[in-house]
Amino acid sequence: MPELPEVETVKRGLIKKVKGRKILKAKVNWNGIVAYPDKEAFIKEIANQTINDIERRGKFLMFILDDYFLISHLRMEGKYFIKEPNEPLSKHDHVIFTLDNNKELRYNDTRKFGKMHLVKKDELDKRPISKLGKEPWDKDLTVKYLKEKLNRKLPIKTLLLDQSIITGIGNIYADEILFLSKINPETKGVDLTNKDLQSIIDNTRTILEKAIEKGGTTIHTYTSVDGITGLFQQELLVHGKKDEPCPNCKNKIIKIVVNTRGTYYCPKCQKK
Repeated sequence: MPELPEVETVKRGLIKKVKGRKILKAKVNWNGIVAYPDKEAFIKEIANQTINDIERRGKFLMFILDDYFLISHLRMEGKYFIKEPNEPLSKHDHVIFTLDNNKELRYNDTRKFGKMHLVKKDELDKRPISKLGKEPWDKDLTVKYLKEKLNRKLPIKTLLLDQSIITGIGNIYADEILFLSKINPETKGVDLTNKDLQSIIDNTRTILEKAIEKGGTTIHTYTSVDGITGLFQQELLVHGKKDEPCPNCKNKIIKIVVNTRGTYYCPKCQKK
Protein backbone atom coordinates (compact mmCIF):
# COMPACT_ATOMS: atom_id res chain seq x y z
CA MET A 1 0.00 0.00 0.00
CA PRO A 2 1.37 3.45 -0.84
CA GLU A 3 2.31 5.22 2.38
CA LEU A 4 2.68 8.93 3.08
CA PRO A 5 5.84 9.52 0.97
CA GLU A 6 4.36 7.77 -2.05
CA VAL A 7 1.05 9.63 -1.79
CA GLU A 8 2.91 12.92 -1.34
CA THR A 9 4.89 12.16 -4.51
CA VAL A 10 1.69 11.40 -6.42
CA LYS A 11 0.14 14.62 -5.12
CA ARG A 12 3.07 16.76 -6.26
CA GLY A 13 3.01 15.19 -9.71
CA LEU A 14 -0.73 15.68 -10.08
CA ILE A 15 -0.53 19.34 -9.07
CA LYS A 16 1.83 20.01 -11.97
CA LYS A 17 -0.51 18.28 -14.41
CA VAL A 18 -4.07 19.12 -13.39
CA LYS A 19 -4.16 22.11 -11.03
CA GLY A 20 -6.47 24.74 -12.54
CA ARG A 21 -8.08 22.30 -14.95
CA LYS A 22 -11.85 21.92 -15.12
CA ILE A 23 -13.44 18.47 -15.02
CA LEU A 24 -15.92 18.51 -17.90
CA LYS A 25 -17.33 15.09 -17.15
CA ALA A 26 -16.55 11.80 -15.47
CA LYS A 27 -17.09 8.19 -16.44
CA VAL A 28 -17.12 5.37 -13.87
CA ASN A 29 -16.33 1.91 -15.20
CA TRP A 30 -16.24 0.17 -11.83
CA ASN A 31 -18.89 1.26 -9.37
CA GLY A 32 -17.01 -0.05 -6.33
CA ILE A 33 -14.38 2.68 -6.58
CA VAL A 34 -16.95 5.38 -5.80
CA ALA A 35 -17.78 4.98 -2.12
CA TYR A 36 -19.86 8.19 -1.80
CA PRO A 37 -22.24 9.33 -3.19
CA ASP A 38 -23.70 6.80 -5.62
CA LYS A 39 -22.34 6.59 -9.16
CA GLU A 40 -25.03 8.74 -10.78
CA ALA A 41 -24.74 11.53 -8.22
CA PHE A 42 -20.93 11.40 -8.38
CA ILE A 43 -20.96 11.84 -12.17
CA LYS A 44 -23.54 14.66 -12.03
CA GLU A 45 -21.99 16.64 -9.18
CA ILE A 46 -18.35 16.52 -10.28
CA ALA A 47 -19.10 17.84 -13.78
CA ASN A 48 -17.76 21.37 -14.39
CA GLN A 49 -15.86 21.45 -11.09
CA THR A 50 -12.35 22.98 -11.26
CA ILE A 51 -9.37 21.32 -9.59
CA ASN A 52 -8.18 24.35 -7.63
CA ASP A 53 -5.53 22.50 -5.67
CA ILE A 54 -4.59 19.08 -4.28
CA GLU A 55 -3.64 18.34 -0.70
CA ARG A 56 -2.63 15.19 1.15
CA ARG A 57 -4.02 14.03 4.47
CA GLY A 58 -2.25 10.93 5.70
CA LYS A 59 -2.52 8.44 2.85
CA PHE A 60 -5.48 10.26 1.25
CA LEU A 61 -5.38 12.64 -1.72
CA MET A 62 -7.76 15.61 -1.44
CA PHE A 63 -8.69 17.32 -4.71
CA ILE A 64 -10.02 20.75 -3.76
CA LEU A 65 -12.82 21.52 -6.18
CA ASP A 66 -15.16 24.52 -6.33
CA ASP A 67 -17.88 23.09 -4.12
CA TYR A 68 -16.52 19.71 -3.07
CA PHE A 69 -13.53 17.74 -1.88
CA LEU A 70 -12.74 14.67 -3.96
CA ILE A 71 -11.08 12.37 -1.43
CA SER A 72 -9.14 9.54 -3.02
CA HIS A 73 -7.56 6.61 -1.20
CA LEU A 74 -5.20 4.62 -3.45
CA ARG A 75 -5.23 1.54 -1.19
CA MET A 76 -2.97 -1.20 -2.61
CA GLU A 77 -2.38 -0.28 -6.25
CA GLY A 78 -4.33 2.82 -7.20
CA LYS A 79 -2.62 5.13 -9.69
CA TYR A 80 -3.42 8.24 -11.72
CA PHE A 81 -2.36 8.77 -15.33
CA ILE A 82 -2.77 11.62 -17.82
CA LYS A 83 -3.79 10.26 -21.21
CA GLU A 84 -4.92 11.49 -24.60
CA PRO A 85 -8.63 10.84 -25.23
CA ASN A 86 -7.84 8.61 -28.20
CA GLU A 87 -5.51 6.32 -26.22
CA PRO A 88 -7.11 2.91 -25.64
CA LEU A 89 -8.47 2.34 -22.15
CA SER A 90 -6.74 -0.22 -19.95
CA LYS A 91 -9.05 -2.81 -18.41
CA HIS A 92 -7.95 -1.34 -15.06
CA ASP A 93 -8.91 2.28 -15.90
CA HIS A 94 -11.93 2.51 -13.63
CA VAL A 95 -12.66 6.26 -13.40
CA ILE A 96 -11.99 8.68 -16.26
CA PHE A 97 -12.14 12.45 -15.85
CA THR A 98 -12.31 14.46 -19.06
CA LEU A 99 -10.44 17.74 -18.57
CA ASP A 100 -10.82 21.08 -20.33
CA ASN A 101 -7.41 20.83 -22.02
CA ASN A 102 -8.38 17.82 -24.13
CA LYS A 103 -6.68 15.40 -21.73
CA GLU A 104 -8.03 12.64 -19.55
CA LEU A 105 -7.13 11.97 -15.93
CA ARG A 106 -7.54 8.24 -15.49
CA TYR A 107 -7.69 6.37 -12.20
CA ASN A 108 -6.19 2.92 -12.67
CA ASP A 109 -6.42 0.21 -10.03
CA THR A 110 -5.49 -3.39 -10.73
CA ARG A 111 -7.04 -4.74 -7.56
CA LYS A 112 -10.00 -2.34 -7.39
CA PHE A 113 -9.44 -1.60 -3.69
CA GLY A 114 -9.20 2.18 -4.02
CA LYS A 115 -12.06 4.43 -2.90
CA MET A 116 -13.31 7.90 -3.80
CA HIS A 117 -15.59 10.17 -1.76
CA LEU A 118 -17.05 13.34 -3.26
CA VAL A 119 -17.92 15.45 -0.24
CA LYS A 120 -19.45 18.89 0.10
CA LYS A 121 -17.03 21.24 1.80
CA ASP A 122 -19.23 21.68 4.86
CA GLU A 123 -19.58 17.90 5.33
CA LEU A 124 -15.90 16.99 5.59
CA ASP A 125 -16.27 15.87 9.19
CA LYS A 126 -18.53 13.02 8.06
CA ARG A 127 -15.90 11.35 5.90
CA PRO A 128 -12.99 8.97 6.74
CA ILE A 129 -10.32 11.65 7.09
CA SER A 130 -12.14 13.09 10.10
CA LYS A 131 -10.84 10.15 12.15
CA LEU A 132 -7.18 10.59 11.21
CA GLY A 133 -4.54 11.41 13.81
CA LYS A 134 -1.73 13.95 13.70
CA GLU A 135 0.38 14.55 10.62
CA PRO A 136 4.06 13.75 11.30
CA TRP A 137 5.00 17.44 11.16
CA ASP A 138 2.08 18.70 13.21
CA LYS A 139 3.32 20.92 16.04
CA ASP A 140 0.86 19.11 18.32
CA LEU A 141 2.59 15.78 17.75
CA THR A 142 4.41 15.85 21.08
CA VAL A 143 5.63 13.45 23.75
CA LYS A 144 2.57 14.34 25.82
CA TYR A 145 0.24 13.52 22.92
CA LEU A 146 1.93 10.18 22.22
CA LYS A 147 2.05 9.26 25.88
CA GLU A 148 -1.72 9.54 26.02
CA LYS A 149 -2.36 7.77 22.72
CA LEU A 150 0.18 4.95 23.12
CA ASN A 151 -0.65 4.15 26.72
CA ARG A 152 -1.89 0.69 25.75
CA LYS A 153 -0.73 -2.91 26.01
CA LEU A 154 -0.42 -3.32 22.26
CA PRO A 155 2.94 -3.65 20.45
CA ILE A 156 4.39 -0.35 19.30
CA LYS A 157 4.56 -1.71 15.75
CA THR A 158 0.78 -2.14 15.78
CA LEU A 159 0.24 1.29 17.31
CA LEU A 160 2.40 3.02 14.70
CA LEU A 161 0.11 1.60 12.01
CA ASP A 162 -2.98 3.04 13.71
CA GLN A 163 -3.91 5.97 11.48
CA SER A 164 -5.89 7.60 14.28
CA ILE A 165 -2.64 8.28 16.19
CA ILE A 166 -0.06 9.35 13.59
CA THR A 167 -1.36 9.33 10.05
CA GLY A 168 0.59 8.19 7.00
CA ILE A 169 2.87 5.52 8.48
CA GLY A 170 2.60 2.05 6.97
CA ASN A 171 4.45 -1.21 7.39
CA ILE A 172 7.70 -0.27 5.65
CA TYR A 173 8.29 3.01 7.42
CA ALA A 174 7.21 1.68 10.82
CA ASP A 175 10.07 -0.83 10.66
CA GLU A 176 12.55 1.85 9.69
CA ILE A 177 11.36 4.28 12.38
CA LEU A 178 11.62 1.66 15.12
CA PHE A 179 15.10 0.61 13.98
CA LEU A 180 16.42 4.17 14.13
CA SER A 181 14.70 4.61 17.49
CA LYS A 182 16.30 1.35 18.81
CA ILE A 183 12.89 0.10 19.94
CA ASN A 184 11.82 -3.52 19.68
CA PRO A 185 8.63 -3.75 17.58
CA GLU A 186 6.96 -5.95 20.20
CA THR A 187 7.49 -3.45 23.03
CA LYS A 188 4.13 -2.46 24.45
CA GLY A 189 3.13 1.16 24.04
CA VAL A 190 2.56 1.53 27.76
CA ASP A 191 6.21 0.62 28.44
CA LEU A 192 7.75 3.35 26.28
CA THR A 193 9.73 6.08 28.00
CA ASN A 194 9.58 9.78 27.19
CA LYS A 195 12.93 9.36 25.45
CA ASP A 196 11.49 6.57 23.31
CA LEU A 197 8.52 8.72 22.37
CA GLN A 198 10.70 11.65 21.35
CA SER A 199 12.85 9.29 19.28
CA ILE A 200 9.73 8.05 17.49
CA ILE A 201 8.68 11.63 16.69
CA ASP A 202 12.16 12.64 15.48
CA ASN A 203 12.78 9.51 13.42
CA THR A 204 9.30 9.53 11.90
CA ARG A 205 10.04 12.96 10.51
CA THR A 206 13.56 12.03 9.41
CA ILE A 207 12.53 8.85 7.62
CA LEU A 208 9.50 10.32 5.88
CA GLU A 209 11.36 13.45 4.76
CA LYS A 210 14.11 11.31 3.22
CA ALA A 211 11.56 9.05 1.55
CA ILE A 212 9.69 12.00 0.04
CA GLU A 213 12.99 13.39 -1.24
CA LYS A 214 13.61 10.06 -3.01
CA GLY A 215 10.10 9.84 -4.45
CA GLY A 216 8.97 7.14 -2.04
CA THR A 217 9.68 3.44 -2.00
CA THR A 218 8.87 1.34 -5.05
CA ILE A 219 6.67 -1.56 -3.99
CA HIS A 220 4.53 -3.76 -6.21
CA THR A 221 3.31 -1.49 -9.03
CA TYR A 222 3.54 1.90 -7.35
CA THR A 223 4.28 4.79 -9.67
CA SER A 224 3.38 8.46 -9.75
CA VAL A 225 1.59 10.37 -12.50
CA ASP A 226 5.04 11.35 -13.81
CA GLY A 227 6.11 7.71 -13.99
CA ILE A 228 8.35 8.14 -10.92
CA THR A 229 9.22 4.91 -9.18
CA GLY A 230 10.63 5.68 -5.78
CA LEU A 231 14.30 5.29 -4.94
CA PHE A 232 14.01 5.10 -1.16
CA GLN A 233 14.08 1.29 -1.28
CA GLN A 234 17.82 1.72 -1.80
CA GLU A 235 17.99 3.48 1.57
CA LEU A 236 16.02 0.91 3.61
CA LEU A 237 17.92 -0.26 6.67
CA VAL A 238 15.91 -3.27 7.86
CA HIS A 239 12.62 -3.68 6.01
CA GLY A 240 12.85 -6.60 3.59
CA LYS A 241 16.40 -7.38 4.77
CA LYS A 242 15.85 -10.74 6.48
CA ASP A 243 19.16 -12.55 7.20
CA GLU A 244 21.17 -9.58 5.95
CA PRO A 245 23.66 -7.93 8.34
CA CYS A 246 22.39 -5.09 10.49
CA PRO A 247 23.93 -1.81 9.24
CA ASN A 248 24.96 -1.00 12.82
CA CYS A 249 26.08 -4.20 14.56
CA LYS A 250 26.28 -6.72 11.67
CA ASN A 251 24.04 -9.24 13.45
CA LYS A 252 21.41 -10.80 11.22
CA ILE A 253 18.15 -8.96 10.73
CA ILE A 254 15.20 -11.19 11.51
CA LYS A 255 11.60 -11.25 10.38
CA ILE A 256 8.67 -11.87 12.69
CA VAL A 257 4.92 -11.34 12.47
CA VAL A 258 3.34 -8.68 14.68
CA ASN A 259 -0.46 -8.76 14.52
CA THR A 260 -0.37 -10.29 11.01
CA ARG A 261 2.19 -7.78 9.68
CA GLY A 262 5.60 -8.93 8.52
CA THR A 263 8.13 -7.06 10.67
CA TYR A 264 11.89 -6.71 10.27
CA TYR A 265 14.28 -5.71 13.03
CA CYS A 266 17.69 -6.27 14.60
CA PRO A 267 17.36 -8.30 17.83
CA LYS A 268 20.62 -6.85 19.17
CA CYS A 269 20.05 -3.16 18.43
CA GLN A 270 16.35 -3.36 19.26
CA LYS A 271 16.30 -5.35 22.48
CA LYS A 272 13.12 -5.42 24.57
